[in-house]
Amino acid sequence: MKPTVTIGMCVRNCQNMLPNALESIDIQDFPHEKMQLVIIDDGSTDQTPKIAEGFVSKTDIPIKVFKTGWQGLGKARNLVLNNADGKYITWVDSDEIITKSYIRKQVEFMEKNPEVGITTGFTGFVPGNLVLNLELTPYMVKHFMFNEPRSYLWRARKLVGTGGATFRVEALRQVNGFSDKFKGAGEDIDAVIRILNSGWVIQVNDAVFYEFHNGLSTLGDLWKKYYWYGYHCEQLYHRSRDAYSLARMNPPAGFIAGSLYSLKAYRLFGDKSLFLLPFHFCFKMTSWMFGFMKAQTKN
Repeated sequence: MKPTVTIGMCVRNCQNMLPNALESIDIQDFPHEKMQLVIIDDGSTDQTPKIAEGFVSKTDIPIKVFKTGWQGLGKARNLVLNNADGKYITWVDSDEIITKSYIRKQVEFMEKNPEVGITTGFTGFVPGNLVLNLELTPYMVKHFMFNEPRSYLWRARKLVGTGGATFRVEALRQVNGFSDKFKGAGEDIDAVIRILNSGWVIQVNDAVFYEFHNGLSTLGDLWKKYYWYGYHCEQLYHRSRDAYSLARMNPPAGFIAGSLYSLKAYRLFGDKSLFLLPFHFCFKMTSWMFGFMKAQTKN
């Protein structure tokens, strides 16, 4: 039976988090014979390949596992696309856990909305991790505001990344997939923009998944994460100025954005700790700016 949905995983050195992600896929209530899992291990030096290959014998979901040298996310995602037999690709990162009904809800939503090229569920709070929950809050606010008109908070185009998102294979192939030029970050937003420009629609659905951002729990983790993003997104900025605005990617703008998000988030979730968002945003935008500047001096 040809699968309806391909689950794409691009992994690298994630031995501590990958087992939980794979288990969440294995317990999906969507018929396993209509699913396909494609795992790309892109140059891991830990036990990640062994975990991925060992999962083949533990599940009844058809699996393809590929091991490549460090070629980057653009090429890894295209390798998933080239081996996808499903109508849709749901991207699950190694640091994500999808709820039991996640795949079923993704497929049902896409089947009912043929104009939608990309859909995604929303992240849930993780108990006991303040830094991670502050990081997740803007994504949750954006989800609840997605269908609202642009406002002071929603000035940018409404984009989503790949994590937890479901892409229509037809839409991806129409824009020739992902750009191989992106090794570290930005390959997803670049593809999303091209899909939108081709006339497809992005919509959100009510499925829930949990994202752990590679074990993010301290300010040190947050600094490393956004320094890395800033460094690699410098390439995306030169390729597509629509991806983000430099005027908003700096500490003062971060503080303002965090303040606006905190007000909306408190109204939605009622947690006073969310008033720390201005400082959280300021800190991570400082890190992003240093990474971006480092990439510019290198180039």
